[in-house]
Amino acid sequence: MNTDLIIIGSGPGGYRAAEYAACNGLQVVVIEEREAGGTCLNRGCIPTKALCREAEIIDTLRDSETHGLSNLRYDLDFGHIKERQVKVVEQLRGGVEYLMTKPGITFVRGKGSFKDPHTIIVGEEEYTADNIIIATGARPKLPAIPSLDADAVITSDELLSIDHVPARLCIVGAGVIGMEFASVFASFGSEVTVIEYLKECLPVLDSDVAGRLRKTVARKGVTFFMQSAVTAVADGCVTFERKGKTQTIEADKILIATGRTPNVEALALDAAGVEYDMKGIKTDGNMRTNVPGIYAIGDVNGRCMLAHAATMQGIRAVNDILGRADSIRFDIMPSAVFTNPEAASVGVSEDFCKANSLDYTCTKAFHRANGKALAMNEPEGMVKLIAGSDGRIIGCHAFGAHSADMVQEISALMCRDTTLAQLRDIIHAHPTVNEMLQEAAMSVC
Repeated sequence: MNTDLIIIGSGPGGYRAAEYAACNGLQVVVIEEREAGGTCLNRGCIPTKALCREAEIIDTLRDSETHGLSNLRYDLDFGHIKERQVKVVEQLRGGVEYLMTKPGITFVRGKGSFKDPHTIIVGEEEYTADNIIIATGARPKLPAIPSLDADAVITSDELLSIDHVPARLCIVGAGVIGMEFASVFASFGSEVTVIEYLKECLPVLDSDVAGRLRKTVARKGVTFFMQSAVTAVADGCVTFERKGKTQTIEADKILIATGRTPNVEALALDAAGVEYDMKGIKTDGNMRTNVPGIYAIGDVNGRCMLAHAATMQGIRAVNDILGRADSIRFDIMPSAVFTNPEAASVGVSEDFCKANSLDYTCTKAFHRANGKALAMNEPEGMVKLIAGSDGRIIGCHAFGAHSADMVQEISALMCRDTTLAQLRDIIHAHPTVNEMLQEAAMSVC
């Protein structure tokens, strides 16, 4: 079968690129080995966020007396929580499957691999196109621990499918995945321990914000061991070195949350001459590989492992195929962490500015002084704005209620090169948490 565009993978990058390409007159073949929607929908963002919501409700119920609800009791039905999680995923997956039936899109189930630069093999069938987009995503990566029994650990995939709340959960890694699961399962009642090699959690965040968030999560009962090197994992035990001492933690489940690795092995990339390494497929700013007509988007290129990054990279790749310019700013990439409280960031951190001797202005505002936050009983949190020497906003880092919303607002303003002075003049509705942004901008005389 010959077509205009082949997309391998139907995650957020793949299915959105297919829809966009079809709307612009291209005939598209989408090849998917597993479920429509990819990792984000089926084994990542969505099922995790469903659990985050249940944990948030539990945390609110535990503070019920603050809201005038005395003697409240409840039983945690984890089976029902899992049923709701599955329903959410199935509903959204059905939407993607429907999208794949739209005019101009042919959805093919099976494993796709290259025969040559313009031919993909799926089983006994061959598909050819002048342009091919690789959107095969990534999978959990096990770290190089000196003594690691792979059968003694689980990844995020297995934890999302677990049918019970483990009494003791040990998490190796305090990145986004580790912190979200730590927050969630602490709310569900697990005794949670997090072991992290770095000095602070969530290295993408400003260290000031990350440290405050970690301490807030710790108050939920999570135990953190920072600057700790895991040396062995076996038989329900994690052994690590910290400050020159060896310690061991016992756990019913051990989650490895130390990153993800691109899915490149099964693609037969060598048959097409596509360059890649352990970090992923190499691409330029238009998502082109070294082979004309072949593109790579999302986690598989290792540029930015976020679902919304994959989506916009797919749009950029299709625009390049169409010969169309766009104004997508990949240097302005918001990200969020749905712990409770949540955290989010965009742009540079104060740590980066200091390390690179940049001339900058940093200003803060706190949830404890915000009317809406206090009315919501959400006093924990802060937002930090960073501006360059010309006053333009170059970063925003936050934790606390509605942090993702605040960072998204700043992302939009950064795309328009907005200054702190201009932010001061933007009217914000009262009472809202986002007023904190204007308050932070006003604190700079």
